[in-house]
Amino acid sequence: MADLPTHTIVFEILTRLPAKDVGRSKSVCKQWYALLSTQDFVKIHCSRSVVSSNQRVLLIDDLTCSVRPIISNNNDYGPSSTVTFPFHHQNNDVSILSHLNGLLCVCLNHTYELLLWNPTTTAFKRLSTPDSHGFYINNLDAIGLYVDADDDYKVLHIKRRSGVLGVYVYSREVDSWRNIPFITRQEYLSPHFNWSAGTFCGGTLYFTVCECWIGGTNVVICFDVNSEQFKEISFPPVPSNGMVQGVLVNGKNVLHMFASTGMFEMTIDLWTLQGDYWIKVLSCPPIPPISLSLWCDIHIM
Repeated sequence: MADLPTHTIVFEILTRLPAKDVGRSKSVCKQWYALLSTQDFVKIHCSRSVVSSNQRVLLIDDLTCSVRPIISNNNDYGPSSTVTFPFHHQNNDVSILSHLNGLLCVCLNHTYELLLWNPTTTAFKRLSTPDSHGFYINNLDAIGLYVDADDDYKVLHIKRRSGVLGVYVYSREVDSWRNIPFITRQEYLSPHFNWSAGTFCGGTLYFTVCECWIGGTNVVICFDVNSEQFKEISFPPVPSNGMVQGVLVNGKNVLHMFASTGMFEMTIDLWTLQGDYWIKVLSCPPIPPISLSLWCDIHIM
């Protein structure tokens, strides 16, 4: 039996392996290392991982991090495996800001540092230096991780400082930041507005922007990752009888929102974005008030 061509082994066999096994395969030879590091391989491997039943959830505790497989037939978790943080951190220090194809953008809360981190390979990249105090500040800044038409992984960083809003894009390919204009209403730079993390779906990053009082303004800000233009679309028509929460979820490249409202009883509706309009697909019975992030903010690897 003739030997299989290297291209067939790499792109038809290795693209179907778990990421950790792909990492081990890079040490076989220089040719494999080069092929397994190409954007074409990464793109095919990610697309096949998305449809795989081998999904896992990342759990971060005060000092530790673990990965558990999801058992799809009973919605339970399998045995956990410990993940070692490859960077120095303190107790209760690491927060996940955004995630895409197994790559995480995290911040270190004590030093205000921003990092890209791959928990599977343990590789990480500092996007800010330890002496850049205030580079990322919780409750003021917003982050979105995305990939553009050239397969360049990028980070969108929205910063609010002393009444000034700045928007910056980091390119993994050129390893640098640059400033871009923010073309929408400047009132959103006020600390009275709460920005969500960006959710990447169909070539666009979406952010919920909600005013922090009952009856306040609630909108969705859209960022086209290829034209680098912003636009604003309406929030789903939820009642304004309490603080409004909206959590965005990308489900099979369709954008959904869990929207909640209410003070003493909380109602939750599931909406789907079609064009620039929201269609309600599910309503839940009223429940005691909770934070939507407790059960919506799950990071699948």
